[in-house]
Amino acid sequence: MSGRVDAFALLKEPTAFATKPKTDRRVEEAAIAEVAQQNNFPSRQAPKPNAQPKRQQRRYRTGRNQHIGIKVTEETKERFYKALDARGIPQGELLRLALDALERSDRSP
Repeated sequence: MSGRVDAFALLKEPTAFATKPKTDRRVEEAAIAEVAQQNNFPSRQAPKPNAQPKRQQRRYRTGRNQHIGIKVTEETKERFYKALDARGIPQGELLRLALDALERSDRSP
């Protein structure tokens, strides 16, 4: 005999517990809305944001495969996309044209 006491001897037979059935205490949505309106409770539903028109995707096959991620202001972004739409060219081409113009202005006296 090892002299050890079985600590789980009482747990081998599970005791019988009776669970109480859940009572159905549902309240109608209309009643909840009425009480909320009477007590001036605001709705927790977030207001729907104003839907801005989606810009048409620009997809060009140009062979450009390098990415430049830059942060700009909203105004600069709108100016950039407005210039793209006016010319109907890819973003990389507009950047190339802008850099060419910058270099020409730096060379002229």
